[in-house]
Amino acid sequence: MTSSSAPKKQTYVIRPVSGWFDLHLGDLWRYRDLIMLFVRRDFVAVYKQTILGPLWYVIQPLLTTIVFTIIFGRVARIPTDGLPPTLFYLAGLTTWNYFAGCLTKTSNTFIGNAAIFGKVYFPRLAVPLSVVISGLIGFAIQLALFLCFMAFYALKGMTFAVSPLLLLFLPLLVVQVAALGLGFGIIVSSLTTRYRDLSFLITFGVQLWMYATPIVHPASRIPESWLWLISLNPMTPVVELFRYAFLGTGTVHPWQVAMSLAMTVLILFCGIVLFSRVEKSFMDTV
Repeated sequence: MTSSSAPKKQTYVIRPVSGWFDLHLGDLWRYRDLIMLFVRRDFVAVYKQTILGPLWYVIQPLLTTIVFTIIFGRVARIPTDGLPPTLFYLAGLTTWNYFAGCLTKTSNTFIGNAAIFGKVYFPRLAVPLSVVISGLIGFAIQLALFLCFMAFYALKGMTFAVSPLLLLFLPLLVVQVAALGLGFGIIVSSLTTRYRDLSFLITFGVQLWMYATPIVHPASRIPESWLWLISLNPMTPVVELFRYAFLGTGTVHPWQVAMSLAMTVLILFCGIVLFSRVEKSFMDTV
């Protein structure tokens, strides 16, 4: 056999895909077992060495509701649309706590998991997605707490104008809260790889955001001239729709809901694109 007939050696060069829109979201489904392992890790690790464990999901909103009732209900005397302050505050906190938890916990994705990301490949988006899924456990517990208080007031003779139609769309409302928290969280996580100051500001910013959302005050008390401003907050119609679905009170307009949905989709899309872009080179900056 002559040298000219010898098989030629082929060289394969593997390069990372660098396009902005090379998101590879299908990998999340292929790694779904890993995501569920992360979900279990997120839930177990937080309360593994605590005495009360998951009871903190109940204690935290209860204590917050008591403080709000004393300060805003008794001292400041802020109206609650004719509802008992306990129900009014719990309705807002149930949705807000899930959103805030998704945002704050996913905002530390790159920095908190740099050791894992630097050793083995898997879709990096699986980590913040698992946080959002595990947060549903806490949301379900706090929702059950809220329903228990509703049952207590119902036994005392109070009636609620429950909206069955909105209750059917409650899962979609929860999905929107999750998407909004995930979108904001991964945007912050992507930026903190270069600007560490954001990790210190996120908790403070979320607290300020809560007071800009109708958690302790009803949207009905906001003047019409300021309606456009609170509508820039995508969580405003979410909280009001949740109250309206269960308690029959809430001030929300269709255009506010449409704007909130549009902002959620835009924020989530921008977050995924930025996250996918940063994950290719974040090890050089973390």
